[in-house]
Amino acid sequence: MASNIEKSRKDFQQAQKLLPGGVNSPVRAFKGVGGTPRFFDHAKGAYVTDVDGNRYIDYVGSWGPMILGHAHDAVIKGIKETADKGVSFGAPCELEIDLAELVIDMVPSIEVVRFVSSGSEATMSALRLARGFTHRDKIVKFEGGYHGHADGLLVKAGSGAATFGVPDSAGVPADYAKLTLTAPFNDIDAVKKLFAENKDEIACIIVEPIPGNTGVMDLYSTGFLQALRDICDEEGSLLIFDEVMCGFRVAPGGAQERFNIMPDLTCLGKIIGGGLPVGAYGGREDIMRQISPDGPVYQAGTLSGNPLAMRAGIETLSRLRDPAVYEILEAKSAHLFEGLLAGCKDAGVSACGNRFGSMFTIFFTQADSCNSYADVCNSDLPFFGKFFNAMLNEGIYLAPSQFEAAFVSMAHTDDDIYETIAAASRVLARLTT
Repeated sequence: MASNIEKSRKDFQQAQKLLPGGVNSPVRAFKGVGGTPRFFDHAKGAYVTDVDGNRYIDYVGSWGPMILGHAHDAVIKGIKETADKGVSFGAPCELEIDLAELVIDMVPSIEVVRFVSSGSEATMSALRLARGFTHRDKIVKFEGGYHGHADGLLVKAGSGAATFGVPDSAGVPADYAKLTLTAPFNDIDAVKKLFAENKDEIACIIVEPIPGNTGVMDLYSTGFLQALRDICDEEGSLLIFDEVMCGFRVAPGGAQERFNIMPDLTCLGKIIGGGLPVGAYGGREDIMRQISPDGPVYQAGTLSGNPLAMRAGIETLSRLRDPAVYEILEAKSAHLFEGLLAGCKDAGVSACGNRFGSMFTIFFTQADSCNSYADVCNSDLPFFGKFFNAMLNEGIYLAPSQFEAAFVSMAHTDDDIYETIAAASRVLARLTT
């Protein structure tokens, strides 16, 4: 039980004086769930330990990268060996070649890749490339879909089923946001309407093939992803898969390998850097050769191809080429996911969920399924906040938002999963009596 959090409280009070909201990324502030954010001191395997010495079974995994577990011995050894040679060159290094070969070999649609420093940078750059390649300005994204904090992506849908975007953040020019068109997930008719109303103006569709930033949703079994591929082919637009979260998480080649649907461009991050800041975008060679210095689409970054991130990525991806890894992750994740849903049913708590590989979300809702943003938004957010904090007190660290995925790692043991299911059963029983 995480009973003493005095140091975290003091750290949060001090951080709020120095940082907006006391954090460097909004969801960490616990605004959606209430309570005090935990300040972590160290992590190993499936566990994180806060500054008060409380240990938690971790299903956030630094928001996805820690598929091998925290501080994996080979990853840490590789980072240390590389750091001894220098932490940044601002010039080419051979590790970039090694990681590029791994990525291209593993991800089916990628023929040429460019490394950057974050997933947000990857999506921003991929959109610029799509516009430069097609000579069109408008893009299509989906209601509630998050692809980083670039101006053109911080757009929500209006009151109609599919409409021009309006800014979802202060500081985003309304005229720029109008270039972003939005439609609901799993509504192919709305997408077709956008293309009909904006003939020969849409450069691309960008979508997470397994949405994780709305909570995990299913776009595959509905036929939605294949329909997007077909529309792009018919209209001369590019299909961009944002696999920053699901890349290497659900299969060695990501969602596109699992579903056998090939995008024109793919955005990567998280696992590709083994926990260090990194991103990448890649795809068909004829498109990628439009990037400077080969072509007219400019993109640059001082820390792109950073040797520490490249080495951490190499150590991680090289271990994910073994199919047995995904068999193990699949079994562990299915056990946990089904156990949590069963616990909800036993406690009389309405819930549904979606899982692909080792990422899943359980939504506290009376709906039979959650495969649209409207479905997700009907979840019982106050109940989730109570559940989250009660699980935290049980020593289980989940994402502090109903609209996020949980991640299982190779480091989670059967005992960890049994303990998590048992903790959830205790919590749900208390919350419903």
